[in-house]
Amino acid sequence: MDKLFSGTGVALITPFKKDFSIDFDGIEMLVNRLINNGINYIVTLGTTAETPSLSFSERKKIVDTVVETVRGRIPVVVGIGANNPLAINEQLHLFDLSKVSAILSVTPYYNRPQQKGLAAYFKVVAEQSPLPVIIYNVPARTGVNMEAATSLHIAKEIPNVIGIKEASGNMGQIMEIIRHKPKHFLVISGDDAITLPLIACGANGVISVIANAFPKDFSDMVRLALAGNFDQAQKLHYQLLDYMTVCFRDGTPSGIKAFLQEQHLIDDYLRLPLVPVQDETRRMIQQLLKTS
Repeated sequence: MDKLFSGTGVALITPFKKDFSIDFDGIEMLVNRLINNGINYIVTLGTTAETPSLSFSERKKIVDTVVETVRGRIPVVVGIGANNPLAINEQLHLFDLSKVSAILSVTPYYNRPQQKGLAAYFKVVAEQSPLPVIIYNVPARTGVNMEAATSLHIAKEIPNVIGIKEASGNMGQIMEIIRHKPKHFLVISGDDAITLPLIACGANGVISVIANAFPKDFSDMVRLALAGNFDQAQKLHYQLLDYMTVCFRDGTPSGIKAFLQEQHLIDDYLRLPLVPVQDETRRMIQQLLKTS
């Protein structure tokens, strides 16, 4: 599993048409572009996919489209999250997961559970899942932070949980997980801008947003860092840093969709309550791309 999910995973966007229907041709184009530019695996139905705005029938068709387009060339991870185990179980039966390599499951949101509740929740999720589970800690979105001690307990006690996408932004917390985790357990950056330092500390890679737009440069940076070539990796990191900063200025996926539109890859439509970036942010994106 460390080989399957080391390197650069990409949290795939969901492109929409003007009528806000899903652009499935756009999904196929983006998936092929990512693979051709060296990314290691694709994550579909994550935060960046605007998953809360998708119906379950749309989610199923997106997974089928991604799997059919990938054709086994790289692993596919499907985001399956909820705030109770029964809903997870229902979703697990919704999708054809026969050609999927793992699921990404976010900490329960809105409930604001105790740490003990988080551990118990993921124990049930792991028992229900026919696939390995990568847990996802993103407190800015869920309202609860999974502490290092809880993540380490899960890593050591629940075999089917193979790793964590850590997007708390708390370097101390993430380093504590890396320092004490079992050898098999993956620590994956959930923040593009701190991927390089986290790899230097022992992380296994990233599930990236900005790599939707810059798959070659970002995956090259990660590959160089994992190989210990930090001088070259650092050069790419700083070339990408302004892109990463502006990308998240008005939130995601608004920022990354603006980049992709300016690269003439998709139309910049988002489903409410999300809206496109502000004019100032768009001008910044245009200027960055003009001078790159």
